[in-house]
Amino acid sequence: MTPAPGSVVELAQALVRIASVNPDGDPGTDCIGEQECAEFVADFLRSIGARAELRPVHEGRPNVVGYFPSSGGKPRLLFAPHTDTVSVAGMTIDPFGGGVRDGRLYGRGASDTKGPMAAMLWALRECRDILPHLTHEIWFAGLMGEEAGQDGAKALAAQEAFDFVVVGEPTDGKVVFTHKVDVTVRLVAEGRAAHSSCPERGENAILKLARGLLSLESALGEHFAGMDEDPVLGRPTFSIGTIRGGSKFNIVPDHAEAVVDLRLLPAQWNAGRAAEVFRVMGEACPDLRIERIFGSEALDTDPAHPLVQMLAAGGMPPGGAAWFCDAAIFSAAGVPAVAVGPGSVAQAHTKDEFIEVAALDEGVGYFKRFLQGLRVG
Repeated sequence: MTPAPGSVVELAQALVRIASVNPDGDPGTDCIGEQECAEFVADFLRSIGARAELRPVHEGRPNVVGYFPSSGGKPRLLFAPHTDTVSVAGMTIDPFGGGVRDGRLYGRGASDTKGPMAAMLWALRECRDILPHLTHEIWFAGLMGEEAGQDGAKALAAQEAFDFVVVGEPTDGKVVFTHKVDVTVRLVAEGRAAHSSCPERGENAILKLARGLLSLESALGEHFAGMDEDPVLGRPTFSIGTIRGGSKFNIVPDHAEAVVDLRLLPAQWNAGRAAEVFRVMGEACPDLRIERIFGSEALDTDPAHPLVQMLAAGGMPPGGAAWFCDAAIFSAAGVPAVAVGPGSVAQAHTKDEFIEVAALDEGVGYFKRFLQGLRVG
């Protein structure tokens, strides 16, 4: 039997050593899915007094959901990190080693988000005696699938009603109450194939795509520059991520496509789901087909909310982020939500991902102070 973790560092190490790679794309390993990690978290929650269960979302990929019994009628407060990680392809360290050296804990998920999850869980452990006596009933969920699709958060938001959600992420010392919307778009150019010795007989889809992208960069740059700057998030951005086209060097390509990443402001997204942005795109590259692949939700919680202020008083000021997270799913369902946790997003998804050991300890102290501030009387 594996001994129970004796510290937040040991807990974070145990979580990192459980492979729970999101299967989307190239996971870089056969060790995919969140089942084992969810089972570990459920056991830990039960050991500190919670009632916990696994709730299947996809085969072998459940959410783990628990709560600490309390007297009825209290508002519900949810702590909600995610259990999946991104691919381990290209990592230069053992992704599941969980080793500590030079004051850092290394491995996939150490920063995003098994370190923040460990800090939350350890704070709950250290506060377990007071949890039934708080102003809120405390829930915890390890959400599957945040790194692609956010199906875990969507499932839980549909199943349970919460009054406030604290999503675990490495937030660089901030309480993230707002973040941009990620809209992923595919641009497709169709051409006509021909032998490359007589290119005039064909229509080069790669050139058509290239011209469209240059026009799009100019048009969106001008459009975004003309917008009022958000005081927290700045302006929206546009980035070309991938380009694919052609089948062989001596064939004029008849198909080419690019995937672009738009990071839009909540106000843009909420006022018509970015229809104006797509109008500008359509006018800039009329010869390209525009296909929306993915659109996240906007996070735009009122920073004056009492619990946001309590979290800020604990030493992490309110702020915004260019990335998106599960907090937006609950926000879209009408629940005030924020993201907060130890560590930095700069270490997330990297080839040698790590979190500072000191940050884990500080995270435990931070969440403990927050929980203690919810005591009745």
